Amino acid sequence: METDGVKDIEAIKRLTDMCLRTLKPVGDKSGSYAAEIRVFDFLELASIIRNLIKLCIVALDQDGAEVPITIKNQSIDVGLILGIALQLFPIDEFELLNEISILFPADSRKEDENIIKD
Repeated sequence: METDGVKDIEAIKRLTDMCLRTLKPVGDKSGSYAAEIRVFDFLELASIIRNLIKLCIVALDQDGAEVPITIKNQSIDVGLILGIALQLFPIDEFELLNEISILFPADSRKEDENIIKD
């Protein structure tokens, strides 16, 4: 039984190295992490920021908020915002959770709980 546990831990460590990619340690003593988004150029970055701000303006006052008329392009590029959300979505981490659930199926967890209760 002990050998199976060691193998499981080694498998989890290997999977962790392969799958935990969305957050990267900042490298200072704060213990914080950074998530990365990729943009083509400064113009796309500016467009993302402007669209986020416009979206927030409308979200703050759902009844009557509008993008100020002084802003030339008042439309909000929701697709651009959703593209950023997709970049930040931790799909590799979900793959890790899936692999762990395969290593530890629900039936075996119930058996472990029964052993502990007895």
